[in-house]
Amino acid sequence: MMETTLIIIAVILCIAGLLGCIVPALPGPPMNFIAMLLVQWAFSPFRLRTIIAWCIITVIVVMLDYLIPVWTARKFGATRQGINGAVIGMFIGMFFTPVGMIGGLIIGSIAGDLMARRTLGQAATAAAGSIFGTLLTIGIKLICAGWMTLLVIIQVWHHFSEPAGHV
Repeated sequence: MMETTLIIIAVILCIAGLLGCIVPALPGPPMNFIAMLLVQWAFSPFRLRTIIAWCIITVIVVMLDYLIPVWTARKFGATRQGINGAVIGMFIGMFFTPVGMIGGLIIGSIAGDLMARRTLGQAATAAAGSIFGTLLTIGIKLICAGWMTLLVIIQVWHHFSEPAGHV
C-alpha cells in the first residue's frame, strides 16, 4: 500500500514537474527529482550514483534557470529596469496562459528599458535577448525533467511488469 502511494505521488510530481518547466510558479526539475526519490524509497530501482548525478544536474539546471535569462538579456543590452520589467511582465502574463507569459515578458522588458531612457530599438533588442534566454532555459528544464520522468516511468513499468516471485 505504501509503495503504491509513493508511486502515485511520484507520477503526479512528474506531470507537475513537466508543467513546472513552463509555468514559472512551479519548480519543474526539482519536482521530478523528488519523484525519483519517492520511487527509490518505494522499491530502490536506482543506483546511488544515479541519484547523486541527477541531484547535481537538477541543482545546475535550477541555477541556469536564473542565470541564463539575465545573462542573455544583458548580452542583448537590457538594463536592470528592463530585466525587472521582464520578470514582472512574465509573472503577470503567467495568469494568461504561456502565450501571456511571453507577451508579458516582451511588454515588461520593453517598458522597463524605455523607462531607463533606451530607444525603442534598443528596448526591442533587449526583449529579444530576454525571450531567447527564457526559451533556452525552458528547453533545458524540459530535457532534464523529461529525462527524469522517463526514468521514473521505465522503473515503475519494470517493477509492475515483473512476474511475481521474480527478482
